[in-house]
Amino acid sequence: MTAETQALILQAQTVRGISPNQYSLPFPSLGSALLHQAETQGLAPFLIYYDEKDARSEFSYTEFAQKTLAMAAFMRSLGVREGNRIATAAHNHPDTIVHYFAAWMLGACVVPLNMSEDDARLQYILTHSAATHLFCRSEYLSRVQAILPKSVQLVEEAAWQNILEKNDEIEKPQTAHHSSLEALIVYTSGTTGLPKGVVLTQANILADSAAIARFHGISPTTRLMCVLPVHHVNGTIVTHTTPVVAGASVVLNRKFQTEHFFSRIEREKVHIVSVVPTLLAFLLEAKAETFGVEKEHFRYFICGAGPLTCELARNVEQFFGIRILHGYGLSETTCYSCYLPTDLSHEAHKHWMYDYGFPSIGIPIEVNEMAIHDASGNALPAMERGEIVIRGANVMREYFQNEQANASTFEFGWFRSGDEGFYQTDALGRPFFFITGRLKELIIRGGVNLAPLEIDEVLASAPFVKAGICVGFENDFYGEEVGALVMVHEEALNDIEAAKHEIIRYCQEKLPFSKAPKVVVIAEELPVTSTGKYQRNKVKHLFAAWKATQFRKEQ
Repeated sequence: MTAETQALILQAQTVRGISPNQYSLPFPSLGSALLHQAETQGLAPFLIYYDEKDARSEFSYTEFAQKTLAMAAFMRSLGVREGNRIATAAHNHPDTIVHYFAAWMLGACVVPLNMSEDDARLQYILTHSAATHLFCRSEYLSRVQAILPKSVQLVEEAAWQNILEKNDEIEKPQTAHHSSLEALIVYTSGTTGLPKGVVLTQANILADSAAIARFHGISPTTRLMCVLPVHHVNGTIVTHTTPVVAGASVVLNRKFQTEHFFSRIEREKVHIVSVVPTLLAFLLEAKAETFGVEKEHFRYFICGAGPLTCELARNVEQFFGIRILHGYGLSETTCYSCYLPTDLSHEAHKHWMYDYGFPSIGIPIEVNEMAIHDASGNALPAMERGEIVIRGANVMREYFQNEQANASTFEFGWFRSGDEGFYQTDALGRPFFFITGRLKELIIRGGVNLAPLEIDEVLASAPFVKAGICVGFENDFYGEEVGALVMVHEEALNDIEAAKHEIIRYCQEKLPFSKAPKVVVIAEELPVTSTGKYQRNKVKHLFAAWKATQFRKEQ
Protein backbone atom coordinates (compact mmCIF):
# COMPACT_ATOMS: atom_id res chain seq x y z
CA MET A 1 0.00 0.00 0.00
CA THR A 2 1.31 3.45 -0.86
CA ALA A 3 2.18 5.98 1.82
CA GLU A 4 -0.50 8.29 0.42
CA THR A 5 -3.23 5.68 0.83
CA GLN A 6 -2.02 4.86 4.34
CA ALA A 7 -2.24 8.52 5.27
CA LEU A 8 -5.78 8.77 3.87
CA ILE A 9 -6.86 5.67 5.83
CA LEU A 10 -5.45 7.22 9.00
CA GLN A 11 -7.58 10.31 8.33
CA ALA A 12 -10.62 8.07 7.90
CA GLN A 13 -9.92 6.41 11.26
CA THR A 14 -9.71 9.75 13.06
CA VAL A 15 -12.85 11.03 14.79
CA ARG A 16 -13.23 14.66 15.92
CA GLY A 17 -9.45 15.06 15.74
CA ILE A 18 -8.70 11.96 17.83
CA SER A 19 -6.43 9.53 15.99
CA PRO A 20 -7.01 5.78 16.39
CA ASN A 21 -3.97 5.27 18.65
CA GLN A 22 -5.33 7.98 21.00
CA TYR A 23 -8.93 6.76 21.06
CA SER A 24 -9.98 5.52 24.50
CA LEU A 25 -10.91 1.84 24.55
CA PRO A 26 -12.84 0.12 27.38
CA PHE A 27 -10.34 -2.78 27.51
CA PRO A 28 -6.86 -3.37 26.08
CA SER A 29 -8.09 -6.45 24.19
CA LEU A 30 -11.10 -8.65 23.58
CA GLY A 31 -9.52 -11.42 25.64
CA SER A 32 -9.01 -9.14 28.62
CA ALA A 33 -12.65 -7.99 28.30
CA LEU A 34 -13.90 -11.57 28.60
CA LEU A 35 -11.59 -12.37 31.53
CA HIS A 36 -12.66 -9.19 33.31
CA GLN A 37 -16.33 -10.13 32.98
CA ALA A 38 -15.59 -13.68 34.16
CA GLU A 39 -14.08 -12.18 37.32
CA THR A 40 -16.78 -9.56 37.93
CA GLN A 41 -19.89 -11.34 36.60
CA GLY A 42 -18.80 -14.85 37.61
CA LEU A 43 -21.75 -17.25 37.50
CA ALA A 44 -24.10 -14.70 35.92
CA PRO A 45 -25.32 -16.00 32.54
CA PHE A 46 -23.48 -14.87 29.43
CA LEU A 47 -24.67 -17.18 26.64
CA ILE A 48 -28.00 -19.02 26.38
CA TYR A 49 -28.32 -21.24 23.32
CA TYR A 50 -31.34 -22.74 21.55
CA ASP A 51 -30.73 -25.32 18.86
CA GLU A 52 -33.08 -26.00 15.95
CA LYS A 53 -35.07 -28.48 18.07
CA ASP A 54 -35.67 -25.89 20.83
CA ALA A 55 -33.20 -27.54 23.24
CA ARG A 56 -31.72 -24.98 25.67
CA SER A 57 -28.24 -24.73 27.16
CA GLU A 58 -26.68 -21.99 29.28
CA PHE A 59 -23.13 -20.83 30.01
CA SER A 60 -22.11 -18.42 32.73
CA TYR A 61 -19.29 -15.95 32.16
CA THR A 62 -17.01 -18.21 34.23
CA GLU A 63 -17.93 -21.32 32.22
CA PHE A 64 -17.58 -19.57 28.90
CA ALA A 65 -14.19 -18.12 29.86
CA GLN A 66 -12.97 -21.57 30.94
CA LYS A 67 -14.01 -23.08 27.61
CA THR A 68 -12.35 -20.22 25.76
CA LEU A 69 -9.10 -20.66 27.66
CA ALA A 70 -9.16 -24.40 26.99
CA MET A 71 -9.76 -23.77 23.29
CA ALA A 72 -6.95 -21.20 23.19
CA ALA A 73 -4.58 -23.76 24.70
CA PHE A 74 -5.73 -26.34 22.13
CA MET A 75 -5.20 -23.87 19.30
CA ARG A 76 -1.74 -23.12 20.62
CA SER A 77 -0.94 -26.84 20.62
CA LEU A 78 -1.89 -26.94 16.93
CA GLY A 79 0.56 -24.16 16.17
CA VAL A 80 -1.79 -21.17 16.10
CA ARG A 81 0.20 -18.09 17.02
CA GLU A 82 -0.25 -14.34 17.24
CA GLY A 83 -0.86 -12.91 13.78
CA ASN A 84 -2.13 -16.22 12.31
CA ARG A 85 -5.52 -16.44 10.66
CA ILE A 86 -7.97 -19.22 11.44
CA ALA A 87 -11.06 -19.86 9.31
CA THR A 88 -14.33 -21.27 10.62
CA ALA A 89 -16.78 -23.45 8.68
CA ALA A 90 -19.62 -23.15 11.15
CA HIS A 91 -23.01 -21.74 12.03
CA ASN A 92 -24.69 -20.20 15.07
CA HIS A 93 -23.44 -22.34 17.97
CA PRO A 94 -21.62 -21.68 21.27
CA ASP A 95 -18.53 -23.44 19.92
CA THR A 96 -18.29 -20.85 17.13
CA ILE A 97 -18.23 -17.99 19.66
CA VAL A 98 -15.66 -19.91 21.71
CA HIS A 99 -13.46 -20.21 18.61
CA TYR A 100 -13.66 -16.47 18.03
CA PHE A 101 -12.68 -15.48 21.55
CA ALA A 102 -9.99 -18.18 21.81
CA ALA A 103 -8.34 -16.88 18.65
CA TRP A 104 -8.51 -13.33 19.98
CA MET A 105 -6.96 -14.50 23.28
CA LEU A 106 -3.95 -15.61 21.26
CA GLY A 107 -3.85 -12.50 19.08
CA ALA A 108 -4.99 -14.51 16.06
CA CYS A 109 -7.52 -13.40 13.44
CA VAL A 110 -10.80 -15.12 12.54
CA VAL A 111 -11.96 -15.58 8.94
CA PRO A 112 -15.64 -16.67 9.16
CA LEU A 113 -16.94 -18.62 6.18
CA ASN A 114 -20.52 -18.19 5.07
CA MET A 115 -21.41 -21.79 4.25
CA SER A 116 -24.30 -20.70 2.05
CA GLU A 117 -21.75 -19.38 -0.48
CA ASP A 118 -20.62 -21.51 -3.42
CA ASP A 119 -17.50 -23.69 -3.27
CA ALA A 120 -15.43 -21.52 -5.60
CA ARG A 121 -16.00 -18.47 -3.41
CA LEU A 122 -15.13 -20.37 -0.22
CA GLN A 123 -11.97 -21.75 -1.77
CA TYR A 124 -10.96 -18.26 -2.88
CA ILE A 125 -11.45 -16.90 0.66
CA LEU A 126 -9.41 -19.71 2.23
CA THR A 127 -6.57 -19.10 -0.22
CA HIS A 128 -6.69 -15.30 -0.36
CA SER A 129 -6.84 -14.86 3.43
CA ALA A 130 -3.75 -17.05 3.95
CA ALA A 131 -5.57 -18.92 6.71
CA THR A 132 -3.40 -21.47 8.51
CA HIS A 133 -6.20 -23.55 10.08
CA LEU A 134 -9.84 -24.30 9.34
CA PHE A 135 -12.09 -25.26 12.26
CA CYS A 136 -14.91 -27.22 10.65
CA ARG A 137 -18.17 -28.49 12.10
CA SER A 138 -19.08 -32.05 11.12
CA GLU A 139 -22.00 -30.93 8.91
CA TYR A 140 -19.59 -29.25 6.48
CA LEU A 141 -16.69 -31.72 6.58
CA SER A 142 -17.19 -33.55 3.28
CA ARG A 143 -17.79 -30.30 1.42
CA VAL A 144 -14.73 -28.60 2.91
CA GLN A 145 -12.43 -31.55 2.23
CA ALA A 146 -13.10 -31.18 -1.49
CA ILE A 147 -12.01 -27.53 -1.64
CA LEU A 148 -9.40 -27.23 1.13
CA PRO A 149 -6.07 -25.71 -0.01
CA LYS A 150 -3.05 -27.80 0.94
CA SER A 151 -1.68 -24.89 2.97
CA VAL A 152 -4.62 -25.01 5.41
CA GLN A 153 -4.71 -27.46 8.34
CA LEU A 154 -8.18 -28.97 8.85
CA VAL A 155 -9.40 -29.19 12.45
CA GLU A 156 -12.49 -31.38 12.75
CA GLU A 157 -15.25 -30.93 15.32
CA ALA A 158 -14.41 -34.27 16.98
CA ALA A 159 -10.92 -32.96 17.75
CA TRP A 160 -12.14 -30.11 19.95
CA GLN A 161 -15.18 -31.67 21.66
CA ASN A 162 -13.17 -33.40 24.38
CA ILE A 163 -11.27 -30.19 25.01
CA LEU A 164 -14.46 -28.23 25.69
CA GLU A 165 -15.87 -30.89 28.01
CA LYS A 166 -12.94 -30.64 30.43
CA ASN A 167 -12.87 -28.13 33.27
CA ASP A 168 -9.14 -28.04 33.96
CA GLU A 169 -7.52 -24.86 35.22
CA ILE A 170 -5.86 -23.31 32.17
CA GLU A 171 -3.03 -20.81 32.17
CA LYS A 172 -4.30 -17.44 31.00
CA PRO A 173 -2.46 -16.05 27.96
CA GLN A 174 -1.12 -12.53 27.92
CA THR A 175 -3.74 -10.48 26.09
CA ALA A 176 -3.05 -6.89 27.14
CA HIS A 177 -1.27 -5.88 23.93
CA HIS A 178 -3.70 -7.25 21.35
CA SER A 179 -5.89 -4.24 20.50
CA SER A 180 -3.84 -3.28 17.44
CA LEU A 181 -3.92 -6.79 15.98
CA GLU A 182 -6.23 -8.13 13.28
CA ALA A 183 -9.36 -9.72 14.76
CA LEU A 184 -11.65 -10.42 11.81
CA ILE A 185 -11.39 -10.61 8.05
CA VAL A 186 -14.95 -10.52 6.77
CA TYR A 187 -15.40 -11.07 3.06
CA THR A 188 -18.06 -8.87 1.49
CA SER A 189 -20.93 -10.48 -0.39
CA GLY A 190 -20.81 -8.36 -3.52
CA THR A 191 -22.90 -9.40 -6.50
CA THR A 192 -20.06 -9.18 -9.02
CA GLY A 193 -16.34 -9.86 -8.98
CA LEU A 194 -14.26 -11.39 -6.24
CA PRO A 195 -15.20 -10.65 -2.62
CA LYS A 196 -13.12 -8.10 -0.72
CA GLY A 197 -11.63 -8.98 2.67
CA VAL A 198 -12.51 -6.36 5.30
CA VAL A 199 -9.77 -6.29 7.95
CA LEU A 200 -11.03 -5.32 11.42
CA THR A 201 -8.74 -4.97 14.42
CA GLN A 202 -9.53 -5.72 18.03
CA ALA A 203 -9.52 -1.96 18.58
CA ASN A 204 -12.20 -1.54 15.89
CA ILE A 205 -14.41 -4.10 17.61
CA LEU A 206 -13.84 -2.75 21.11
CA ALA A 207 -14.55 0.83 20.03
CA ASP A 208 -17.73 0.02 18.10
CA SER A 209 -19.01 -2.41 20.75
CA ALA A 210 -18.54 0.16 23.52
CA ALA A 211 -20.29 2.86 21.48
CA ILE A 212 -23.22 0.54 20.70
CA ALA A 213 -23.51 -0.40 24.39
CA ARG A 214 -23.54 3.25 25.49
CA PHE A 215 -26.06 4.29 22.84
CA HIS A 216 -28.54 1.59 23.86
CA GLY A 217 -27.85 1.70 27.58
CA ILE A 218 -26.66 -1.92 27.60
CA SER A 219 -25.47 -2.99 31.06
CA PRO A 220 -25.01 -6.26 33.02
CA THR A 221 -28.80 -6.38 33.51
CA THR A 222 -29.53 -6.18 29.75
CA ARG A 223 -30.28 -9.25 27.68
CA LEU A 224 -30.02 -9.32 23.89
CA MET A 225 -31.01 -11.99 21.39
CA CYS A 226 -29.17 -13.14 18.26
CA VAL A 227 -31.11 -14.58 15.32
CA LEU A 228 -28.72 -13.35 12.61
CA PRO A 229 -25.76 -15.42 11.36
CA VAL A 230 -22.57 -14.99 13.38
CA HIS A 231 -20.42 -15.20 10.25
CA HIS A 232 -21.60 -11.60 9.68
CA VAL A 233 -20.55 -8.58 11.76
CA ASN A 234 -24.12 -7.87 12.89
CA GLY A 235 -24.43 -11.25 14.61
CA THR A 236 -20.90 -11.03 16.00
CA ILE A 237 -20.62 -7.41 17.12
CA VAL A 238 -24.12 -6.35 18.23
CA THR A 239 -25.04 -9.52 20.06
CA HIS A 240 -21.73 -11.01 21.22
CA THR A 241 -18.82 -8.62 21.59
CA THR A 242 -21.09 -5.77 22.73
CA PRO A 243 -22.54 -7.90 25.58
CA VAL A 244 -19.02 -8.95 26.61
CA VAL A 245 -17.82 -5.35 26.70
CA ALA A 246 -20.89 -4.38 28.77
CA GLY A 247 -21.11 -7.53 30.90
CA ALA A 248 -24.57 -8.29 29.46
CA SER A 249 -26.07 -11.61 28.32
CA VAL A 250 -27.26 -12.96 24.98
CA VAL A 251 -29.72 -15.59 23.74
CA LEU A 252 -28.15 -17.22 20.67
CA ASN A 253 -30.48 -19.02 18.25
CA ARG A 254 -29.25 -21.69 15.87
CA LYS A 255 -31.41 -19.95 13.29
CA PHE A 256 -34.37 -17.63 13.00
CA GLN A 257 -37.66 -19.48 13.54
CA THR A 258 -40.88 -17.47 13.36
CA GLU A 259 -42.71 -19.87 15.67
CA HIS A 260 -40.12 -19.52 18.44
CA PHE A 261 -39.15 -15.86 18.08
CA PHE A 262 -41.42 -14.09 20.58
CA SER A 263 -41.79 -17.08 22.91
CA ARG A 264 -38.03 -17.05 23.51
CA ILE A 265 -38.05 -13.29 24.01
CA GLU A 266 -40.76 -13.80 26.64
CA ARG A 267 -39.16 -16.85 28.28
CA GLU A 268 -35.69 -15.30 28.55
CA LYS A 269 -36.84 -11.73 29.28
CA VAL A 270 -34.97 -10.32 26.30
CA HIS A 271 -34.75 -6.52 26.03
CA ILE A 272 -33.37 -6.00 22.49
CA VAL A 273 -33.06 -8.14 19.38
CA SER A 274 -31.18 -7.24 16.21
CA VAL A 275 -33.00 -8.13 12.97
CA VAL A 276 -33.08 -7.36 9.27
CA PRO A 277 -36.18 -6.24 7.33
CA THR A 278 -36.67 -9.69 5.81
CA LEU A 279 -37.22 -11.20 9.26
CA LEU A 280 -39.72 -8.49 10.16
CA ALA A 281 -41.63 -9.35 6.98
CA PHE A 282 -41.69 -13.03 7.99
CA LEU A 283 -43.02 -12.19 11.45
CA LEU A 284 -45.68 -9.93 9.98
CA GLU A 285 -46.78 -12.50 7.42
CA ALA A 286 -47.09 -15.12 10.17
CA LYS A 287 -48.97 -12.69 12.43
CA ALA A 288 -46.72 -13.98 15.18
CA GLU A 289 -48.02 -14.01 18.75
CA THR A 290 -45.99 -11.60 20.93
CA PHE A 291 -46.89 -13.13 24.33
CA GLY A 292 -47.24 -9.61 25.71
CA VAL A 293 -43.52 -8.76 25.50
CA GLU A 294 -44.33 -5.34 24.03
CA LYS A 295 -46.00 -4.37 27.30
CA GLU A 296 -43.29 -5.75 29.60
CA HIS A 297 -39.53 -5.99 29.27
CA PHE A 298 -38.96 -5.84 25.49
CA ARG A 299 -37.70 -2.42 24.31
CA TYR A 300 -37.42 -2.50 20.51
CA PHE A 301 -36.10 -4.16 17.38
CA ILE A 302 -32.73 -2.93 16.17
CA CYS A 303 -33.07 -3.12 12.40
CA GLY A 304 -30.44 -2.61 9.72
CA ALA A 305 -28.26 -4.48 7.19
CA GLY A 306 -30.98 -4.34 4.52
CA PRO A 307 -33.52 -2.00 2.91
CA LEU A 308 -36.37 -1.11 5.29
CA THR A 309 -39.37 0.55 3.63
CA CYS A 310 -41.79 2.89 5.37
CA GLU A 311 -44.58 0.51 4.39
CA LEU A 312 -43.04 -2.49 6.16
CA ALA A 313 -41.96 -0.44 9.17
CA ARG A 314 -45.41 1.09 9.63
CA ASN A 315 -47.15 -2.27 9.33
CA VAL A 316 -44.78 -3.93 11.82
CA GLU A 317 -45.00 -1.15 14.40
CA GLN A 318 -48.78 -0.97 14.15
CA PHE A 319 -49.40 -4.73 14.25
CA PHE A 320 -46.96 -5.65 17.03
CA GLY A 321 -46.94 -2.40 18.98
CA ILE A 322 -43.14 -2.55 19.08
CA ARG A 323 -40.82 0.24 18.00
CA ILE A 324 -38.22 -0.29 15.29
CA LEU A 325 -34.93 1.41 16.02
CA HIS A 326 -33.56 1.78 12.52
CA GLY A 327 -29.81 2.02 12.05
CA TYR A 328 -27.02 1.67 9.52
CA GLY A 329 -23.48 0.43 9.25
CA LEU A 330 -21.23 -1.77 7.17
CA SER A 331 -18.62 -4.47 7.71
CA GLU A 332 -16.07 -1.79 6.80
CA THR A 333 -17.19 0.30 9.80
CA THR A 334 -17.14 -2.78 12.08
CA CYS A 335 -20.91 -2.76 12.38
CA TYR A 336 -23.31 0.06 13.25
CA SER A 337 -22.44 3.72 12.67
CA CYS A 338 -25.78 5.37 13.44
CA TYR A 339 -29.20 4.74 14.95
CA LEU A 340 -32.42 6.56 15.55
CA PRO A 341 -32.22 8.03 19.08
CA THR A 342 -33.72 5.76 21.72
CA ASP A 343 -35.54 8.59 23.52
CA LEU A 344 -37.62 10.05 20.67
CA SER A 345 -41.23 10.86 21.49
CA HIS A 346 -43.91 8.90 19.67
CA GLU A 347 -44.55 11.81 17.30
CA ALA A 348 -40.84 12.46 16.65
CA HIS A 349 -40.26 8.77 15.97
CA LYS A 350 -43.12 8.74 13.43
CA HIS A 351 -41.74 11.91 11.81
CA TRP A 352 -38.27 10.51 11.20
CA MET A 353 -39.54 7.09 10.18
CA TYR A 354 -42.32 8.06 7.78
CA ASP A 355 -42.28 11.70 6.64
CA TYR A 356 -39.37 11.63 4.16
CA GLY A 357 -40.24 8.64 1.98
CA PHE A 358 -37.46 6.61 3.60
CA PRO A 359 -37.11 5.60 7.26
CA SER A 360 -34.24 7.59 8.78
CA ILE A 361 -31.17 5.57 9.76
CA GLY A 362 -30.62 8.04 12.60
CA ILE A 363 -27.75 10.06 14.01
CA PRO A 364 -24.06 9.07 14.20
CA ILE A 365 -22.96 7.25 17.34
CA GLU A 366 -19.98 8.68 19.20
CA VAL A 367 -17.38 6.38 17.66
CA ASN A 368 -17.65 8.04 14.24
CA GLU A 369 -18.68 11.06 12.17
CA MET A 370 -20.83 10.96 9.04
CA ALA A 371 -21.41 13.26 6.09
CA ILE A 372 -22.81 13.37 2.55
CA HIS A 373 -20.26 13.97 -0.22
CA ASP A 374 -20.48 14.61 -3.93
CA ALA A 375 -18.38 12.62 -6.41
CA SER A 376 -15.40 14.95 -5.81
CA GLY A 377 -15.40 14.54 -2.03
CA ASN A 378 -17.09 17.86 -1.24
CA ALA A 379 -19.54 17.99 1.67
CA LEU A 380 -23.15 18.55 0.63
CA PRO A 381 -25.80 20.49 2.55
CA ALA A 382 -28.95 19.12 4.15
CA MET A 383 -31.50 17.43 1.86
CA GLU A 384 -29.07 17.11 -1.05
CA ARG A 385 -28.33 13.58 -2.19
CA GLY A 386 -24.82 12.23 -2.41
CA GLU A 387 -22.60 9.46 -1.05
CA ILE A 388 -22.70 8.54 2.64
CA VAL A 389 -19.18 8.81 4.05
CA ILE A 390 -17.87 7.87 7.50
CA ARG A 391 -14.74 8.39 9.56
CA GLY A 392 -13.95 7.15 13.02
CA ALA A 393 -12.34 4.59 15.31
CA ASN A 394 -14.57 1.85 13.90
CA VAL A 395 -13.33 2.24 10.31
CA MET A 396 -11.53 -0.87 9.10
CA ARG A 397 -7.76 -1.18 8.79
CA GLU A 398 -7.95 -1.93 5.06
CA TYR A 399 -9.23 -4.23 2.36
CA PHE A 400 -6.86 -7.19 2.54
CA GLN A 401 -4.36 -7.24 -0.33
CA ASN A 402 -6.42 -4.92 -2.51
CA GLU A 403 -4.53 -1.74 -3.25
CA GLN A 404 -6.95 -0.51 -5.89
CA ALA A 405 -10.00 -0.84 -3.63
CA ASN A 406 -8.19 0.88 -0.74
CA ALA A 407 -7.08 3.79 -2.91
CA SER A 408 -10.59 4.46 -4.29
CA THR A 409 -12.48 3.82 -1.04
CA PHE A 410 -10.34 6.24 1.00
CA GLU A 411 -9.71 8.72 -1.81
CA PHE A 412 -10.83 11.76 0.20
CA GLY A 413 -9.74 10.75 3.71
CA TRP A 414 -13.17 9.34 4.58
CA PHE A 415 -14.54 5.84 4.12
CA ARG A 416 -16.77 5.99 1.04
CA SER A 417 -19.73 3.70 1.64
CA GLY A 418 -20.99 3.37 -1.92
CA ASP A 419 -24.47 4.18 -0.59
CA GLU A 420 -26.50 7.16 -1.70
CA GLY A 421 -28.30 9.21 0.92
CA PHE A 422 -29.05 12.61 2.43
CA TYR A 423 -29.53 14.17 5.86
CA GLN A 424 -31.80 16.63 7.61
CA THR A 425 -31.12 18.36 10.92
CA ASP A 426 -33.50 18.50 13.87
CA ALA A 427 -34.14 21.39 16.29
CA LEU A 428 -31.06 20.36 18.29
CA GLY A 429 -28.84 20.52 15.21
CA ARG A 430 -28.43 16.74 15.03
CA PRO A 431 -28.07 15.32 11.50
CA PHE A 432 -30.60 12.56 10.80
CA PHE A 433 -29.36 10.48 7.88
CA PHE A 434 -31.32 8.59 5.24
CA ILE A 435 -30.21 5.95 2.74
CA THR A 436 -31.77 5.90 -0.72
CA GLY A 437 -29.86 2.96 -2.24
CA ARG A 438 -26.53 1.64 -3.44
CA LEU A 439 -24.82 4.00 -5.88
CA LYS A 440 -23.96 1.02 -8.08
CA GLU A 441 -27.61 0.00 -8.04
CA LEU A 442 -28.95 3.41 -9.04
CA ILE A 443 -31.05 3.14 -12.16
CA ILE A 444 -29.85 5.65 -14.75
CA ARG A 445 -32.76 6.20 -17.09
CA GLY A 446 -32.17 8.75 -19.82
CA GLY A 447 -29.29 10.22 -17.81
CA VAL A 448 -31.41 10.69 -14.66
CA ASN A 449 -30.53 8.81 -11.47
CA LEU A 450 -33.44 6.91 -9.89
CA ALA A 451 -33.20 5.60 -6.30
CA PRO A 452 -34.36 1.96 -6.04
CA LEU A 453 -35.61 2.24 -2.46
CA GLU A 454 -38.01 5.03 -3.41
CA ILE A 455 -39.60 2.75 -6.01
CA ASP A 456 -39.53 -0.25 -3.65
CA GLU A 457 -41.57 1.78 -1.19
CA VAL A 458 -44.44 2.15 -3.65
CA LEU A 459 -44.10 -1.40 -4.94
CA ALA A 460 -44.47 -2.76 -1.40
CA SER A 461 -47.97 -1.29 -1.12
CA ALA A 462 -49.17 -2.31 -4.59
CA PRO A 463 -52.11 -4.73 -4.99
CA PHE A 464 -51.24 -8.46 -4.91
CA VAL A 465 -47.59 -7.77 -3.94
CA LYS A 466 -46.26 -9.89 -1.09
CA ALA A 467 -42.71 -8.56 -1.53
CA GLY A 468 -40.92 -6.88 -4.38
CA ILE A 469 -37.89 -4.97 -5.62
CA CYS A 470 -37.31 -2.72 -8.59
CA VAL A 471 -34.55 -3.67 -11.01
CA GLY A 472 -32.81 -1.49 -13.57
CA PHE A 473 -32.43 -3.38 -16.83
CA GLU A 474 -30.65 -2.54 -20.09
CA ASN A 475 -32.84 -0.70 -22.61
CA ASP A 476 -31.99 0.56 -26.09
CA PHE A 477 -34.03 3.76 -25.76
CA TYR A 478 -33.18 5.05 -22.27
CA GLY A 479 -30.02 3.15 -21.41
CA GLU A 480 -31.87 1.57 -18.51
CA GLU A 481 -35.53 1.04 -17.73
CA VAL A 482 -37.34 0.14 -14.53
CA GLY A 483 -38.62 -3.37 -13.93
CA ALA A 484 -40.19 -5.03 -10.89
CA LEU A 485 -39.44 -8.48 -9.54
CA VAL A 486 -42.26 -9.46 -7.19
CA MET A 487 -43.63 -12.26 -5.06
CA VAL A 488 -47.42 -12.19 -5.18
CA HIS A 489 -50.21 -13.30 -2.89
CA GLU A 490 -52.04 -16.49 -3.78
CA GLU A 491 -55.14 -14.76 -5.17
CA ALA A 492 -53.02 -13.20 -7.93
CA LEU A 493 -52.32 -16.63 -9.39
CA ASN A 494 -55.91 -16.88 -10.66
CA ASP A 495 -55.10 -14.32 -13.37
CA ILE A 496 -51.41 -13.52 -13.31
CA GLU A 497 -51.48 -11.17 -16.33
CA ALA A 498 -54.26 -9.09 -14.79
CA ALA A 499 -52.31 -8.93 -11.53
CA LYS A 500 -49.21 -7.70 -13.36
CA HIS A 501 -51.24 -5.04 -15.13
CA GLU A 502 -52.76 -3.88 -11.84
CA ILE A 503 -49.32 -3.63 -10.19
CA ILE A 504 -48.00 -1.51 -13.06
CA ARG A 505 -51.12 0.68 -13.04
CA TYR A 506 -50.84 1.28 -9.29
CA CYS A 507 -47.14 2.21 -9.47
CA GLN A 508 -47.73 4.59 -12.37
CA GLU A 509 -50.44 6.32 -10.35
CA LYS A 510 -48.09 6.81 -7.39
CA LEU A 511 -44.87 7.61 -9.27
CA PRO A 512 -43.85 9.69 -12.29
CA PHE A 513 -43.85 7.54 -15.41
CA SER A 514 -40.04 7.69 -15.60
CA LYS A 515 -39.70 6.07 -12.15
CA ALA A 516 -42.54 3.56 -12.35
CA PRO A 517 -41.90 -0.10 -13.30
CA LYS A 518 -42.75 -0.88 -16.92
CA VAL A 519 -42.45 -4.67 -16.61
CA VAL A 520 -43.38 -7.08 -13.81
CA VAL A 521 -41.67 -10.45 -13.44
CA ILE A 522 -43.10 -12.92 -10.92
CA ALA A 523 -40.69 -14.82 -8.69
CA GLU A 524 -41.00 -17.42 -5.94
CA GLU A 525 -38.27 -15.66 -3.94
CA LEU A 526 -36.19 -12.50 -4.08
CA PRO A 527 -32.39 -12.61 -4.31
CA VAL A 528 -30.91 -11.67 -0.93
CA THR A 529 -27.65 -12.12 0.94
CA SER A 530 -27.56 -14.05 4.24
CA THR A 531 -28.37 -10.81 6.06
CA GLY A 532 -31.28 -9.81 3.85
CA LYS A 533 -29.70 -7.34 1.43
CA TYR A 534 -31.31 -7.41 -1.99
CA GLN A 535 -29.06 -8.41 -4.89
CA ARG A 536 -30.70 -6.56 -7.75
CA ASN A 537 -27.80 -6.97 -10.14
CA LYS A 538 -28.19 -10.75 -10.03
CA VAL A 539 -31.61 -10.65 -11.70
CA LYS A 540 -31.15 -8.09 -14.48
CA HIS A 541 -31.07 -10.95 -17.00
CA LEU A 542 -34.71 -11.76 -16.23
CA PHE A 543 -35.67 -8.57 -18.08
CA ALA A 544 -33.52 -9.16 -21.21
CA ALA A 545 -36.59 -9.72 -23.39
CA TRP A 546 -37.55 -6.05 -23.03
CA LYS A 547 -34.17 -4.59 -24.03
CA ALA A 548 -35.44 -3.29 -27.39
CA THR A 549 -38.86 -2.17 -26.14
CA GLN A 550 -39.79 1.49 -26.01
CA PHE A 551 -42.30 2.02 -23.23
CA ARG A 552 -44.86 4.81 -23.58
CA LYS A 553 -47.26 6.16 -21.05
CA GLU A 554 -50.82 5.08 -21.70
CA GLN A 555 -53.16 8.01 -22.29
